[in-house]
Amino acid sequence: MIRISLFLSLLLMASAISLVTVRFQARELFVTSERLKSQAHELDTEWRRLQLERAELARNARIDSLARSELHLVAVTPGRTIYLQESPAAGPSTGGQP
Repeated sequence: MIRISLFLSLLLMASAISLVTVRFQARELFVTSERLKSQAHELDTEWRRLQLERAELARNARIDSLARSELHLVAVTPGRTIYLQESPAAGPSTGGQP
């Protein structure tokens, strides 16, 4: 009888220790899960901010403004356009000779 009660008490101790260990691991996993959810939320917010920034940087009006102010580009007008005409003597070369 003593052996059985000793065996059952050891079994009860092992069960209690395993229960504490499992609960501790569950808490650790929960904390890790919450931390990862928070990190995912931060990354999602950062991604959305970067998408808005990219859209702002790619706007046509901004590109046009930068081209005019920093590169000093001007719009093309027919008066500033140079038209090239091909002379009849300078036709396409054949046979690879100039």
